[in-house]
Amino acid sequence: MAKINFGGVEENVVTREEFPLEKAREVLKDETVAVLGYGVQGPGQALNLRDNGINVIVGQREGSKSWDKAIADGWIPGESLFPIERAAEKGTVLMYLLSDAGQKAVWPIIKPYLTSGKTLYFSHGFAITYGDQTGVVPPKDIDVVLVGPKGPGGLVRKHYLNGKGVNSSYAIYQDATGNAKEKCLALGIAVGSGYLFETTFQNEVYSDLTGERGVLMGAMAGIMEAQYNELRKHGHSPSEAFNETVEEATQSLIPLIGENGMDWMFANCSTTAQRGALDWKNKFRDAVAPVFSDLYESVKNGTETKIVLEKNSQPNYREELDKELAEMGNSEMWQAGKEVRKLRPES
Repeated sequence: MAKINFGGVEENVVTREEFPLEKAREVLKDETVAVLGYGVQGPGQALNLRDNGINVIVGQREGSKSWDKAIADGWIPGESLFPIERAAEKGTVLMYLLSDAGQKAVWPIIKPYLTSGKTLYFSHGFAITYGDQTGVVPPKDIDVVLVGPKGPGGLVRKHYLNGKGVNSSYAIYQDATGNAKEKCLALGIAVGSGYLFETTFQNEVYSDLTGERGVLMGAMAGIMEAQYNELRKHGHSPSEAFNETVEEATQSLIPLIGENGMDWMFANCSTTAQRGALDWKNKFRDAVAPVFSDLYESVKNGTETKIVLEKNSQPNYREELDKELAEMGNSEMWQAGKEVRKLRPES
């Protein structure tokens, strides 16, 4: 395990050089990894495991769209694809990759199959951290671990196919066998992680829920809407407003920031942009700081979890979600975005 200095703070990280795929295969050679759920994270992690030579099966509700997707991906009913209960019974490592609400609903079904010495694997700390709301309390005689890729399942698969890897967090909640950490790291490498950084189940879910609601999606969408609407209010065309708000950010600047850092971006733009960005950065930071404080507290005290579980458990959840997404997609801003994307050069 390497000690890496991040801005003056040392952290434990595990790289592919330290824990090569060959070692992961050796650690997992006697395991049957059952991927329970084939929705967001399931396909990418399961396919990467299979390609890396790990003995893996998939558990999914028979007859569902995800069951059909699994078949299309080459999983064979009765051989490598089973109903969730049967996969849980056969697996020695149960990768619990259902949605958070799904994990709560299915827990009573899979818990009897968590017999002594098995490993329960999560990619999110939600169910364990908020066990008082989810009812997910694992038996004491099993290992409970987490590998949390910092990207959606589709990206986990895409990066793997491109010879790269999505960075992942890892955590040990319960080590009943004495081998939980080694199995966790082996699984992290085998699902295609770029490198693994240490966390806890609680810290993973606190940071993840804050990030999704904040910079990664919620705050970004809100800030984009605010700027677009302001430009439109002053007579700028939809094309101009969208290009200045979204297109330039996503197609030009964010890739450069990802490659070189924001400090590099500030140092390599026009002096006019540089001066203005420096002057306004702190104003934006100070304006949203109270919002982030409220957000983190809402995550920490379980309010966000309660909302997710209640909403996602309603029988008409999917219909209501589709309405909300349609409202966003049909807005002038994102309709303009569709037209702008059509005009991008193909090469």
